Amino acid sequence: MSKTPEGSIIVGLDIGTNKVSALVGEVLPDGQVSVIGSGSCPSRGMDKGGVNDLESVVKSVQRAIDQAELMAECTITSVFISLSGKHIASQIEKGMGSISEEEVTQDDMDSVIHTAKSVKIGDEQRTLHVIPQEFSIDVQKGIRNPIGLSGMRMEVSVHLITCHNDMARNIVKAVERCGLKVEHIIFSGLASSNAVITEDERDLGVCVVDIGAGTMDIAIWTDGSLRHAEVLPYAGNAVTSDIAYAFGTPFNDAEKLKVKYGCAISEHINRDETVNVPSVGGRPSRSLQRRMLAEVIEPRYSELLGLVNQRIVSIQDQLRAEGTKHHLAAGIVLTGGGSQIEGLVDCAERVFQTQVRIGQPLEVTGLTDYVKEPYQATAVGLLHYGKESQLHDDEDYVPSKSQSFTTVIKKFKNWILKEF
Repeated sequence: MSKTPEGSIIVGLDIGTNKVSALVGEVLPDGQVSVIGSGSCPSRGMDKGGVNDLESVVKSVQRAIDQAELMAECTITSVFISLSGKHIASQIEKGMGSISEEEVTQDDMDSVIHTAKSVKIGDEQRTLHVIPQEFSIDVQKGIRNPIGLSGMRMEVSVHLITCHNDMARNIVKAVERCGLKVEHIIFSGLASSNAVITEDERDLGVCVVDIGAGTMDIAIWTDGSLRHAEVLPYAGNAVTSDIAYAFGTPFNDAEKLKVKYGCAISEHINRDETVNVPSVGGRPSRSLQRRMLAEVIEPRYSELLGLVNQRIVSIQDQLRAEGTKHHLAAGIVLTGGGSQIEGLVDCAERVFQTQVRIGQPLEVTGLTDYVKEPYQATAVGLLHYGKESQLHDDEDYVPSKSQSFTTVIKKFKNWILKEF
């Protein structure tokens, strides 16, 4: 095995409810991320974004890291990790200040952003991201890059994403017990967004729904900025449980049936198709119509997506009341492991009544066979964050490649506060 990676090597570690994924990326001279190693294993000890068995999580992480090291022929010492769970909170705050000179300087921007992010949050919470959205100078609003503009007073609107301290501390503890340093914690919904949507979609308005096993991450973007983020504690495992109970089959076998033969639109399945369903207690397996499997899956997926749609409508109403662009002209992008089921786009379009697509990771090279699937979206997004962190060489800041007003404004797009 080669020496410990330096400089251009970054590692994204996504610890999900069902799977742990580790990706090793190399930042090429042209700024592209090339994946040189991948490791994954079933996740144990995680539930809905939280750690419920520390030692099991440690073992799962270690196995995934070992695989990635072997493939990349390097020693991994530090990682960028994702975090999800219903404890994730999102809020908009404002900061104001005087313009010290005749025109706005970098220090002026720093000052108003600092004021905005200094709002008091609960003692049990910590700030993950501070994302500036737009600036106002005197009576002029909607400014994306205020540097060099003249005025007396400046205001900034920032998006704060926070998490529960203990939830973050536990997942960091599990990673550190593997001898790894956690560079930054990134909200998984933000990471997956950065991996699967384009700048045009952000400008037009889009909602990214990352469907995992235990949670669904929702990220709503309009006019180029992240407007809302939250996590619903229901996802793919609810579908798997329905299959297990409906057909009396073990949970792991139900998951395999869902992935291999499942369909979110029952009418797409020919009545003549059959599937072999394992039984429990040593009983022989049974042959059932595949359409019966779809008839169990379809209503649960419709229900899950319906919950998302309710939240989208509510958030759009809030944005409209605030005078913020709320239309999602680019529709819905579904990603994550739970999005990889036949017929889901048709099912989702019936629920959302708008265009839907499945989001696969973009702007990545190298071992693309390992990373081009939706379940790798969060891990690939972590690599993009790691790349930007290296390029800017700023320990308190990880800019999002996706929110590029200008080169200057990029410096403020995502501040990740290292408080663990």
